[in-house]
Amino acid sequence: VQLQASGGGLVQAGGSLRLSCAASRFNLKVLDYYVMAWFRQAPGKEREGVACMSRGGGNTYYVDAVKGRFTISGDNAENTVYLQMDSLNSEDTAVYVCAADPQVTCGDYALRSRRFNSWGQGTLVTVSS
Repeated sequence: VQLQASGGGLVQAGGSLRLSCAASRFNLKVLDYYVMAWFRQAPGKEREGVACMSRGGGNTYYVDAVKGRFTISGDNAENTVYLQMDSLNSEDTAVYVCAADPQVTCGDYALRSRRFNSWGQGTLVTVSS
C-alpha cells in the first residue's frame, strides 16, 4: 500500500496540528484491512511509535507520551488516517511518518517492534517554545 503524509509545519507550544496520511492500494478500502499507525523520529533519536488504529478503526492505542493529547482517526471513504495533535510541546518536534500493515495487532508490541510493511514519507512537525 502506498502512503502519503501531509500536514506538518511550525506551531507554537500549546498549539495544535492535524496530520493526514492518504493510503492507496488499487480499489481497496485500506483502513478495513490494514492496521494504521503513526511514528515519529526526533533529531538524534530512534524512530518511536506514537499511535495505531486497528482494522476498521474499532480500537486505538497511544503511547504514554501522547495519551490524552493526540487522537488517531480514519475516514474509510477517503482511505485517509489522521493524527490530531493538541497541547503540543517541544518534545513533539519530529518527523512524523505513517505506516500500515495487514497482519499486526494494534498495540504496544506493534509500535515497539515497528514491524509494518508499508511506510510513507515523513512530514516535519516543529514546535517552538
